[in-house]
Amino acid sequence: MRPNPDFGIYLHIPFCEKKCVYCDFYSLENMEHKDVFVSILKEEIIAGAQHHAQYMRPATSIFFGGGTPSLLMPDQIASIMYTLRMHVPIHAEAEITMECNPGTITKESLLGYKNSGINRLSFGIQSFNQEELNFLHRIHSPQEGKEAVRIAREAGFDNINIDIIFALPNQSIASWTTTLEQAIALNTEHISAYSLIFEEKTPLFSMLQKGLVKPQDEERDAELYAITIDALTKAGYEQYEVSNFAKPDFRCNHNRTYWQAKEYLAFGPSAHGFIHKVRYWNFRNLKRYFEAVRLNGIGEASREELTDHNILYEAAFLGIRSEGLSKRRFLEEFDINIYSSLINHLDKDVFNEYLEIIELQEDTIIKLNSAGFAICDEISVRIIAILEELLGSHWDTKGYEEDDETIIELPIFQEKTR
Repeated sequence: MRPNPDFGIYLHIPFCEKKCVYCDFYSLENMEHKDVFVSILKEEIIAGAQHHAQYMRPATSIFFGGGTPSLLMPDQIASIMYTLRMHVPIHAEAEITMECNPGTITKESLLGYKNSGINRLSFGIQSFNQEELNFLHRIHSPQEGKEAVRIAREAGFDNINIDIIFALPNQSIASWTTTLEQAIALNTEHISAYSLIFEEKTPLFSMLQKGLVKPQDEERDAELYAITIDALTKAGYEQYEVSNFAKPDFRCNHNRTYWQAKEYLAFGPSAHGFIHKVRYWNFRNLKRYFEAVRLNGIGEASREELTDHNILYEAAFLGIRSEGLSKRRFLEEFDINIYSSLINHLDKDVFNEYLEIIELQEDTIIKLNSAGFAICDEISVRIIAILEELLGSHWDTKGYEEDDETIIELPIFQEKTR
C-alpha cells in the first residue's frame, strides 16, 4: 500500500521539443545543454539535501515535471534517481511519477525509465482530435496518444495518468465527448481534465489579444465541465480535486502533497519548494540557475517565510478544492475548529447545495459535491473570508519579481504535462 502524502520531491526538466501555445511553465526548445543540466541538477540535489537535512523525512512522492522529462535518456533519469537515493531518504513504497509526451517515447525508453525506478507515468495527450492537437501545437497524433498508453502497459506500468483539455476555442460538445469516450476506453488509473486557461505571456494569450481566438463563454465551459464530471464518475473515477479523477486507490500522491499543504523539496530551474514554513523558488533562467548552483550549491533565487495564519489559509484553500477540510487536522495543526467555524458562519444554502459532511470514526470532513466543484472558486473565497475575519489577519498572496518577470505564485497546484 502506498504511504499517505507527507513529503515530496519535485524536479523540473525544462526541455521541450515544441512549446505548446497554452503553456506558461518554464521550458526551452534548445536541447544543447541537456548533459550539463543533468550534471548541475545532481549537484543541486546533493547540496540541497545537505542544506535541508534537519527537516527531511522519507519522500512519499517524487515528480519529474517540465518541460518534457521524457526528452532525457533513460540513463540520465537513472543517474538522477541514483543521486536521489544516495542523498535523500525515500519511502520504500514512494510514488515516482514522470511526465511524458506521447511523441517522445518508445517501449525501450519506457522500460529504461521503469528500471530506473519510475513507477507512474503521466501522458499529456490533451485531445483525440487532430485539429485540436494542431491548434495546441502538440507533436503527437491521436493514435500516438493511444499507442503511448498501450506500450506503457507492455513495459509494465500499472499506474498511468492522462491529461485532457476542454473549452478550446470552437470546441464542440461532440468533439469533447469523443475525447472523453476515448480517454475512458484507455482505462488508465487516473485522468486529469482541465479547462483551457489563457495564461499571460503565452502564445495563446497573444492570439487572444490580437483577436485570433475567442474563449468559450462561461455557460459552454460550465456545460463541458458538467459533462466531464458525469462521464468520468459513471466510468468509475472518483473526483478528488477540481480537475482530477482517479480509480480507487490511485489518487496522485504528489499532487495530494501540494493540496494538503505538506512539505516538498524542489530542484531545477523555476522549481518551487516548501519546507519548514519557507517557500523558495529557483531562477527561471537556465544560465542563472547554472550559475547559482555552481556558486552556492542550490539554484534558489528567493524565498519567503509564511506565517502560521498564511499556512492555515493555504491548507483551507487547497483542501476545499480537493479532498476536503479535516476537523481533526485543523484542530491538531492550527488549533482551530474548522467545522464549527464554517457551520456557524457559512450560508446554510451553500452547505445544503454545494457541500457534504462526511462523518468518520475519528474525524469529520467538509468537502465539495459535484455541484460545488463547479463553483469552487466562489466557495473557497467565502471560506477564506470567514477565516480572515475570525483570525483578524489577511491572507498575503503576492507576486515575485525575478528575471524582469512577475511571477504570481498562488498556492494552486495541478498536474500538467507538456
